[in-house]
Amino acid sequence: MKRLSALFAVLLAAGPLMAETCTTQSQMQAAERDGIATVARTVAAALQANDATSIKAQSSAQLAGNFAAVASLTGDTAPKLKGAALAVESVWLLDATSLKPNADGSPATGQFFCTLNQSSAETDFTIAGLPAGKYAFAIVNASGTNPWRISMLLRDESGWKLAGLYPKASTSAGKDGLYYWTTARTMAKQNQPWNAWLYYQQAAALLQPVGFISSTHLEKLQTEASTAAPPVLQKGVSVDQPLVLRATDGTEYRITGFGFDDSSSKEKVDLVVHLKVDTAGDAAATRKRNSEAARTLVLAYPELRSAFHGVWVSSETPGASPFATEEPMENLR
Repeated sequence: MKRLSALFAVLLAAGPLMAETCTTQSQMQAAERDGIATVARTVAAALQANDATSIKAQSSAQLAGNFAAVASLTGDTAPKLKGAALAVESVWLLDATSLKPNADGSPATGQFFCTLNQSSAETDFTIAGLPAGKYAFAIVNASGTNPWRISMLLRDESGWKLAGLYPKASTSAGKDGLYYWTTARTMAKQNQPWNAWLYYQQAAALLQPVGFISSTHLEKLQTEASTAAPPVLQKGVSVDQPLVLRATDGTEYRITGFGFDDSSSKEKVDLVVHLKVDTAGDAAATRKRNSEAARTLVLAYPELRSAFHGVWVSSETPGASPFATEEPMENLR
């Protein structure tokens, strides 16, 4: 019995017994690698040209049949790619041809573990709701004044077809993810836990191409962030576990999340605060509440003044549209 338990423990430590397979670009045949790269570059060029019709024609049957979101995304993204030079950064081949559906018949979660040659570094994909098939993932860099990263999932349907499109900015306030990572480390050493934790979050947001990807480097970043986090943030912040701040007049503000915005300044990002409110008031009352919530946060953690241009507060009430306002740091005294 002990031997069986020990064997079971070894198998668990080794990871899933049946995972899908991943081939990195260095392991592919040149024709296969170039074929994926060509399609990725063509889709990226159509996105840059705001050519939703062309993208739809290059999409998988499933995506083409429900294309409204991608069409809207194309229109929103194209202006931000104007004049950028497109270059394929990397491609992966993801084989899920043996993936079995869930017991209820719904598509299962595909797991792909991609180890780089002669390295302990790894990139992993965990894609929920994935029908069995052969897939590829590609990243195209759009370099220019405002760099962007265009990630995409492709499906083999007698040729590579677009199955998912994920464009995002590569910088915020003109600085890339590595800047925010290294600056977070400096802040942690300078005993600025709030600034460090938030800059780690911004670094992760910029460096992670899409939510279903993890990697050795991203895991290292998250470990550093957890180590640097102030005690009130050790367990994270969410709707179910808000950060509660109490103003001097006794008013409580429940923060459910943080984000970042660079629309107000080219030098520093603004901190975005998601505020949970029970009832939506009129515009004047909501604007005043947002301002007081921002002031309460900065008074409680004054180190934020040095790291951010200002604070956006988004009041969020169930069933109502968010109401967001911005206050520069000089107003939060």
